[in-house]
Amino acid sequence: MTCSNTFQRSFNNLLGDRIGGKMLSETLHYGLLIALAIALVFAAFTDIRRRQIDNWLNLAIAAGAPIFWWSSGLSLWPEIALQVGIAVAAFAVLAGLFALRMMGGGDVKLLTALALWIEPNAFLQLLIIMAIAGGLLTIMMGGYHFLMQQKERLAIPYGVAIAFGGLWVLTTTYLPTAPAFSSVG
Repeated sequence: MTCSNTFQRSFNNLLGDRIGGKMLSETLHYGLLIALAIALVFAAFTDIRRRQIDNWLNLAIAAGAPIFWWSSGLSLWPEIALQVGIAVAAFAVLAGLFALRMMGGGDVKLLTALALWIEPNAFLQLLIIMAIAGGLLTIMMGGYHFLMQQKERLAIPYGVAIAFGGLWVLTTTYLPTAPAFSSVG
């Protein structure tokens, strides 16, 4: 039995009779996913408005990951270690893109924080969806910029594409599917 599972079992035993430990854990799990979805929408809107994703928001997303790991029942080794490793690798690659001025700092931090939440295969899916959405966003904004004959440098709010990719993965990977309708006999 892993340390994480022992902790979760102890917590559930402590609250089991009073609140319903499994129900509490599931409620917390889905509550955290809803909070993450709200944070992603907020990040998209602030990036549209100010071309900035606040550090406090990225920190809050990252800080919520350990609670999500616990509510998901992840073990310290290898599951949590893998999540942290993917986040470190993502940060290294994305920081390189930031150094090349190809990506904003808030975008780098947001993707790194999301890597703490999202399992590796789903994170790869997020990156693909984000790239497609970002490409479409760039084409639309570039066309508008050209038609309006604007002289200033085009700034793409890539937090919108990140949020779209994150929301896509949350809805397709983490939210429960609706039960199939049974035929009434």
